Amino acid sequence: MPANATKKRKRTTRKGKPGTKGLEATDCGLDISSPEIHTVVSRVEGAGGTVVGSCRDPFGGSPLVIAIVPINSIEPTPFQRDLSEAHHKKLATVIEKTGTFLDPVISVLAPERGFWTPNGRHRLAAMQRLGAKAITTLITPDQKLAWQILALNTEKAHSLKERSLEVIRIYRGLIDEDDSRNETDFSFYLEEAALVTLGLCYEKKSVFAGGAYFPILRRLVEFEDEPLKKTVKRHEKLAEMVQDLEEKVAGVVARLKERGLTSPYLRAFVVARINPLRWIKGELPAAEEILKTMRDRASKFNVDKVKPQDLQSMAGAPPDQD
Repeated sequence: MPANATKKRKRTTRKGKPGTKGLEATDCGLDISSPEIHTVVSRVEGAGGTVVGSCRDPFGGSPLVIAIVPINSIEPTPFQRDLSEAHHKKLATVIEKTGTFLDPVISVLAPERGFWTPNGRHRLAAMQRLGAKAITTLITPDQKLAWQILALNTEKAHSLKERSLEVIRIYRGLIDEDDSRNETDFSFYLEEAALVTLGLCYEKKSVFAGGAYFPILRRLVEFEDEPLKKTVKRHEKLAEMVQDLEEKVAGVVARLKERGLTSPYLRAFVVARINPLRWIKGELPAAEEILKTMRDRASKFNVDKVKPQDLQSMAGAPPDQD
């Protein structure tokens, strides 16, 4: 989809009329011998686990298996955000204090053996920290859920850096699986095209001011009806341009600081000054054109014309700098 195409308005979920969606509670039973879950049951038993129940999801009717499996048979999907030491240690303390593990991790069948959890990495790490032998898991035969980390993972809020890194890891996984599929097929998994570009930036530089450029990229970059093997090249090109722009912006910020301006809003101020989008009406130019214009403006930025009172127009918290 071209950068200047009209954006589709995000569809908001309507509040449903009470008692009109999904299955009745009495219709959610599912026999453990059902062919729909045969593969899951076999995998659990093969891993040395125990199936303790099966049912249908009360909303969509999907088959589910509740099992307890050896803790070493389950691991996070390989494209998740990095583990938060503080969060999983806190969870371990709570589990140890209560003496009970009450929140099963969600899992799918891993490609060869065992299980992947797209939602439950910190709970898994907490149980591992405590030395647990086994863990309770809710398993779905739908392996596509392995890609839906951002939609499923609600146990700890994602920062922009975490979201971006997860998205680019998912993207690479999708490419490895089949790079001939169109990028638009995975918009739900990836949330926003701008996160793919930023993910590449964060991979190159862990401490990157992504928050300064995200509002710009999200207006310019859309998922395209082109194969992943082609679209990834555009994201790589854009990421290089954003990194080059950030070098120029960082240079301007450094010169402003030399003049005694030490506001936490310096980068946001500079980016706002060189951003042409606020003056453009109607269709937007290509992202490449906008980033080139911003880079050129940053190269010519005259720090001597900036006065302390100019920074007072910057309101709110500083952009994400992680």
